[in-house]
Amino acid sequence: MTAALLEVSGLSVHLRAREVLSEIDLSFAQGEMTVVIGPNGAGKTTLMRALAGLVAPARGVVRLQGQNVRAMERMARGRALAYLPQNGSIAWPLPVRDVVALGRLPHGASPGSLDDRGREAVAAAIAAVGLRGLEDRPATQLSGGERARALLARALATEAPILIADEPVAALDPRHQLLILDVLRTRARDGLVVAVMHDLALAARFAHRMVLLHGHRVAAAGPPQEVLTAAHLAAAFGIEATVAYREGGLEVAIRRALQL
Repeated sequence: MTAALLEVSGLSVHLRAREVLSEIDLSFAQGEMTVVIGPNGAGKTTLMRALAGLVAPARGVVRLQGQNVRAMERMARGRALAYLPQNGSIAWPLPVRDVVALGRLPHGASPGSLDDRGREAVAAAIAAVGLRGLEDRPATQLSGGERARALLARALATEAPILIADEPVAALDPRHQLLILDVLRTRARDGLVVAVMHDLALAARFAHRMVLLHGHRVAAAGPPQEVLTAAHLAAAFGIEATVAYREGGLEVAIRRALQL
């Protein structure tokens, strides 16, 4: 059995005196892309932030290779774990190349002081997300989808073994959704990717494992075929769906909304 890179034990998180996550126990292994799903308000973004060490738990702990992520030195944590937030923005008209180069900050580099490895990492990240040719364009002039890809490239340029991405393909057209999910799944081979997604069909296609959050707890976790069941989808999302194996993998067809 592959050892866990990231472990969550008894995690509960309160925001403004409201419990957002309750008694979460999860483990994430090297070589896997895990997709987190769940209805609005289930705590998906809070879980991502907790995995990244950005929120303090009321109870429990998140450990990265045995270390409490909250206790890790900031730069060391940044080299080990890259976090891509939901709906990220770019406020300054920096060239795309420089925005992506900000991913090298945990390595002690800045856009104007990259070493050879840093320049290679930035160039590879730009190519991976399909922004080659736009390196000199001010990032504030990018479309919404291009901006989302630039921010993902910044996270990739960190070369952290763990990538936590909150809705990384939500702003993308169908072609770029597929291209970016291929990038993330490939990235997971030598590390770990944990991503929030809303498109259940895409999640079924690309995830090695899935986590379903409902009622601020883990309702199901495991391979897609164990998590994406008609019963789980009805209980968590209030939808009637059929799940079947077709050529190419698991397919989810949403039929109708249930009366709750």
